[in-house]
Parts: sequence; structure tokens; C-alpha cells
Amino acid sequence: MKTKTRIFLILAVAALYVLHQDFWFWRTARPFVFGFIPIGLFYQMCFSVAAALLMWLLVKYAWPSHLEEEVEHAEASEEDKAL
Repeated sequence: MKTKTRIFLILAVAALYVLHQDFWFWRTARPFVFGFIPIGLFYQMCFSVAAALLMWLLVKYAWPSHLEEEVEHAEASEEDKAL
């Protein structure tokens, strides 16, 4: 993984961790977003989407693929022994 990508992912995880502590919308339900969704609920919806996108990026760019290759290699050698 490239250094810039690694730094971006680390900062993104840290930013979401800090943003998850949404104490600023706890005491009020107003304003309503789209006329009926309380602001706190809308914030949590947006946070959930952002977290899902970050998890997708983490899987795409930071997944330890060498571990999967080891397992696949071990399974292939076991199948060869069985034949």
C-alpha cells in the first residue's frame, strides 16, 4: 500500500472516530431535515453511510491479501494430497 493511501486511511478512521462523538445534536430534535427527520437521526444516517464507505476503502486498499494467498495455497496442497 502506498504511503499517501495509508496516511489517508488512518486520518479517515481517526476523523470518523472523533465525529462519532456527536454531542452537539443530543439536546435538540430541531431543525428537521426534509421537514420530518430530526437532525440527530439524519447525522447518524450520514455517519453510517460514511463509515460503510470507509470500510469499503479499507477492504479495497488495506486488506492483507497475503493471508488469503497462504490459505489458498494450503488448501490447494491439501487437495493435491487427497488425490
